[in-house]
Amino acid sequence: MLNIHWIDYLIVIISVLFTLGAGFYFANRQKSSDQYFSGSKTIPAWAIGISIFATLISSVTFLAYPAAAYKSNWILLVQGLMVPIVLVGLIWVIVPLFRKVIRLSTYEYFERRFSVFARMYSSIAFILTHFSKMGTVLYLVSLALATLTGYDVTLFIVCLTVVIIFLTLLGGIEAVIWMDVIQGFLLIGGGLFCAGILLFGSEQGAGYMLTEAITMKKIDFGPYNFSFSELTFWVMVINGVFYALQKYGTDQTIVQRYLAAKSDKDAKKAAYIGVLGSVPVWGLFMLIGALLFVYYNAGLGHDLPEGITTDQVFTYFIGTKLPVGAVGLVLAALIAAAVSSLDSDMNCLAAIGVEDFYQRINPNCTDKQRLIVGRLLVLFSGLATAGVALLYVAWEGQGVLGVVFKLYAIFSAGIVGIFMLGLFSKRANKEGLHIGIYACILFTAYAILTTTEIDGQLILDLGKYNFPHHKYMLGVYSHLIVLVVGYAASLLFKSDDAEDELTIYGYFKLREKVLFKK
Repeated sequence: MLNIHWIDYLIVIISVLFTLGAGFYFANRQKSSDQYFSGSKTIPAWAIGISIFATLISSVTFLAYPAAAYKSNWILLVQGLMVPIVLVGLIWVIVPLFRKVIRLSTYEYFERRFSVFARMYSSIAFILTHFSKMGTVLYLVSLALATLTGYDVTLFIVCLTVVIIFLTLLGGIEAVIWMDVIQGFLLIGGGLFCAGILLFGSEQGAGYMLTEAITMKKIDFGPYNFSFSELTFWVMVINGVFYALQKYGTDQTIVQRYLAAKSDKDAKKAAYIGVLGSVPVWGLFMLIGALLFVYYNAGLGHDLPEGITTDQVFTYFIGTKLPVGAVGLVLAALIAAAVSSLDSDMNCLAAIGVEDFYQRINPNCTDKQRLIVGRLLVLFSGLATAGVALLYVAWEGQGVLGVVFKLYAIFSAGIVGIFMLGLFSKRANKEGLHIGIYACILFTAYAILTTTEIDGQLILDLGKYNFPHHKYMLGVYSHLIVLVVGYAASLLFKSDDAEDELTIYGYFKLREKVLFKK
């Protein structure tokens, strides 16, 4: 247990009470399910953009990125660096597409373009992916608070779950977005303060700290050899391309914010703010990890207690090296990072549950029923998230960031392949897509079974025919299999070409008309 001053506790308590107050403030505005999930369409673009940024920058960034850089280098940042490169052109197509063809659920697009099965499959994949992520976020922030205070990690999991459920349950998407704005600024401030202490708080100065980090290969993106069998720069480049497409083209937490904007123009602006804000902050927390390694391993007279894990180094630094008051602000930023990610996920999971499942079961439901069910699903998703976090406690949380990326790769389920097939090919049809999805499922099962060990033994050992590449490539291959197999199989079935408005060709035709009128 570290010695945390009562002033720091007070700052944290005030920040939590402020979060609860936001839930009360926005509660009376939630008169319909549309407003609860999409907002009043009056939120400015800059606020939605910061909300996108805050949703992407969670406690995984705040804690696990420094831990990853401390343990290795900046290789995991490569994925984030690919996001703006991929999205520079596609945002202009993706945003108006979704705002035109869907009501609330991202996966309604897959039904309109292909089939009900495509919608259900992608929706379930989203749910699985986000439950694994949400549990990780909740676990990380609770672990940090437990490390600093000495209280049991389970206590913080329960308390934070109650606060986040309360905010999301009452306030809807408007409360989520505006709290994300405040929490986004808190997160940036906390990161900058910690980096400043590491850079300028020692006698050696910032130049020495940065030089040592480079010399120790902590500020590095290698290894650079072209191999898919290990975690290399090129594995993360390819993974990053598909991460960008999945996050901004098929992820409900982002697409739902496109729908909350006043216009297509505002939605595009918000998307760019979210992208361009995320990358430097990801880099900031990787820098903190690299500097922490220098701080504790370059003979500067700073020692770590015996038995401390990589995931706990940053929280130990916060509790022992920051002045009174600053500790509370950084902890408030850490909690804010968790809240801004989890409240978004809970609202979006509820939206998916209502739109993709409940309304299909009960097509004659009233708007009041939709709103009630949505709130019940927020409650359920919060409790399920706490359950996943408690599993991490049982597993002692080693290598948390690696677990997140592996779960993402396994549960990504070829969604980007479905999206690309629908967007870029008018010829692709539901029969071909279904074959592509079945092939993806078989491949994923083969890859997981031949690489997963239980008690030191592979579940399925095929010798030299075991899946040979790094697990991060599993998600990439699943997307490509759906895309390639789905397109090839579509050629075997007769069908009408898709409507232009459901493909990228509709965007180009509309653009030609606008240019012609000018």
